[in-house]
Amino acid sequence: MKKNNLLTLLLVLLLSSLLVINTGCKKDEENPVDPTPQVNETEILLKHFEETNDYIHNFPSFVVTAADVRTMQLSNPSKQLLIDLRDSVAFRNGRIQGAIRVPFNNLYDYMKTVNPANYDRIVLICYSGQTSAYATSLVRAMGGFGSKVVSLKWGMSSWDSVFAQNYWLSKRSNLRAGQFVKTPSPAKNPKGDLPKLNTGKKTAPEILEARIRALLNEGYPAATISENTVYSNLSNYYIINYWPSNLYLNVGHIDGAIHYEMASGSQPFKSTNDLKTLPTNKTVVMYCYTGQTSSYIGAYLRLLGYDVKSLTYGANSMIYDLMVANSEVPRGNIFIPANEIKGYPYVSGN
Repeated sequence: MKKNNLLTLLLVLLLSSLLVINTGCKKDEENPVDPTPQVNETEILLKHFEETNDYIHNFPSFVVTAADVRTMQLSNPSKQLLIDLRDSVAFRNGRIQGAIRVPFNNLYDYMKTVNPANYDRIVLICYSGQTSAYATSLVRAMGGFGSKVVSLKWGMSSWDSVFAQNYWLSKRSNLRAGQFVKTPSPAKNPKGDLPKLNTGKKTAPEILEARIRALLNEGYPAATISENTVYSNLSNYYIINYWPSNLYLNVGHIDGAIHYEMASGSQPFKSTNDLKTLPTNKTVVMYCYTGQTSSYIGAYLRLLGYDVKSLTYGANSMIYDLMVANSEVPRGNIFIPANEIKGYPYVSGN
């Protein structure tokens, strides 16, 4: 009897073990372990930029003047590709002859069809030069175009006054002239971690494509902020003044704005310099003179995952007369209508 009981117990234990093994295998089959280690997408993308395509720091100017565009339009138009990013109504109402319209969110796919060897210059065009500066940064980030891709400085506002009425002619302002201060710059944040990208991709080209497409799909307005919104609560933002140091003090700055040096060779947004002082848990507002440079740099930082917004129209929208009165401010960074609006011919219709 005892022998039978012992055999029964052993049989039960054996069946239980088999059941546990079988259940465990089933769970492993249902939830297989991914043998591929997790990657740090931001580090991969940053390494790609700094080692392969450091266009933010190494390329020449990202803007071209209306005068230069007009010269090539007259002398060698087939070597200049004009891409207009404005909406269809604005495009029909008036455009540079020869320009083609490409919707902002389709820009990546369109540029993939362009052979850069066919052109000496590829010009992106918008209303004020800010959207096109942002887009120029994203196209340069794609690689393959070098510095051929440029933004029309001041946008269509520089081509003829009819295009400037609702843009540069109405956006210059002195609203904050009495609120700019001339105090020393607060300290930058201590260096911290990079943002965490999560595109699900593993290689730099794949991550980069996913990020460019994401930024184009969300549109340029997501990357901008008005001076009115910023001043409604300055403490909400990590505010960057992106000027040379002498102008930070001599012209003044938004109260609490932290100075990041703009002078040639400073390269503040390299990983070995001040990139990692940018917060990952707070919106960064960057302002320059015009909103064009801050849009260009902002696009690069947004590709890396930072929540950076460019202050629209820059200092021109806050302290215009102070800029005009200060001889240290480069005249080319102030929208002076007599200098910047060229009155060139344009075409309209379908």
